[in-house]
Amino acid sequence: MIVALLNQKGGVGKTTLALSLAGAWAQQGKRVTLIDADPQGSALDWSQQRAREGWPRLFGVIGLARDTLHREAPELARDADMIVIDGPPRVAALMRSALLAADLVLIPVQPSPLDGWASAEMLALVAEARIYRPDLAARFVLNRCGARTVLARETAETLADHDPPVLAATIGQRVAFAAAAQSGRLVFELDDDTPAAREIAALADEIDRLRIGRTTR
Repeated sequence: MIVALLNQKGGVGKTTLALSLAGAWAQQGKRVTLIDADPQGSALDWSQQRAREGWPRLFGVIGLARDTLHREAPELARDADMIVIDGPPRVAALMRSALLAADLVLIPVQPSPLDGWASAEMLALVAEARIYRPDLAARFVLNRCGARTVLARETAETLADHDPPVLAATIGQRVAFAAAAQSGRLVFELDDDTPAAREIAALADEIDRLRIGRTTR
């Protein structure tokens, strides 16, 4: 399965979620490759920092920030259980290529009206991609939520009746993500019984259920 994390708006936490999901699936014993399709190369930087710190390799990270991704990703998927694409912001050709490569598009949004407005562009690209990939699935992921804030609750309620729908699992605004990234680690490696680690595990499990549902229909 190829899962792409995409949003035209930057700063919504795509790279953190991509790395965290790749790590969660690798921890389950799956063969995982993460494709860094963002010209900024943040996932590659994380991988290099991990190597410098001497932490064991959890999954492969390769840079493919080019518009041939829709041809190259399926080739990589032959030797992996999960391909995770950390997509680019505001690069139309790369974004379209990532959409055509993906089986599932995750659109991270923060509990903010600005993120909702920015996602309209992303949804237009998803609709365009579905002309060529009618089975392309898409879901919103509510990310960087303040604990029990009215804005987070209102955003979730707004997206509940949306198409695409929002996933039930939400990710909080946790300092653990930044603390882990500084040393090339993931939150479950700091402590697998923290809110951050449990939230990522719940998100990965929900996506797995979507995957099973698609393959059994």
